[in-house]
Amino acid sequence: MRTRVKICGITRLEDALAAVAAGADAIGLVFYSASPRNVSVAQAATISRQLPAFVSVVGLFVDAEPAFIRAVLAEVRLDALQFHGDETPAQCAAFFKPFIKAIRVKPQTNLLQCANDFSAAQALLLDAYTEGVAGGTGQVFDWNLIPAALTTVGATEGPVLILAGGLNADNVGRAIGQLNPYAVDVSGGVESAKGIKDATKIATFMQQVYDHGLRR
Repeated sequence: MRTRVKICGITRLEDALAAVAAGADAIGLVFYSASPRNVSVAQAATISRQLPAFVSVVGLFVDAEPAFIRAVLAEVRLDALQFHGDETPAQCAAFFKPFIKAIRVKPQTNLLQCANDFSAAQALLLDAYTEGVAGGTGQVFDWNLIPAALTTVGATEGPVLILAGGLNADNVGRAIGQLNPYAVDVSGGVESAKGIKDATKIATFMQQVYDHGLRR
């Protein structure tokens, strides 16, 4: 199985279609006003409506009000929800949608406990920790902090591993070789400016995944 890829922080239809053309498995739409990659519900609906079948659409939220999430779900085709705040397992599961829980990793983070707490999640997405920032910093964290047990978990045994945080075409091959993640998540590493994707960078990133991404 090839390592899966999500291109996150999509704000334009042409960028979503470039991701699809390059072979991405999923795109991410950010519903968080503090992010430079935030999209309106109308933008998101336009993008999601025009994607082909078998491309997943993931909605990213940060400590959002449940009413807001439900309002987005009423207008936008989302296949999964991704939570980047301090949401509890119960809050994440309240929308009857597959969900991904993002964990901002620092040395004292007990990732095995996180996996246990969020055992109902489809995946744990591991990102770099930066004080006061929910994600999307473009920083790489110390991959040695990831327990080996998390890199061998299968879809039937608990949440799989999605690696994020500063990935780009120069390091994604090494990340796949070292960690064997189920999927990788990239945003800034394939951009020409915040929120503006670069089709050539997306294609180059995807080629690196194809070259290195046969999971063990």
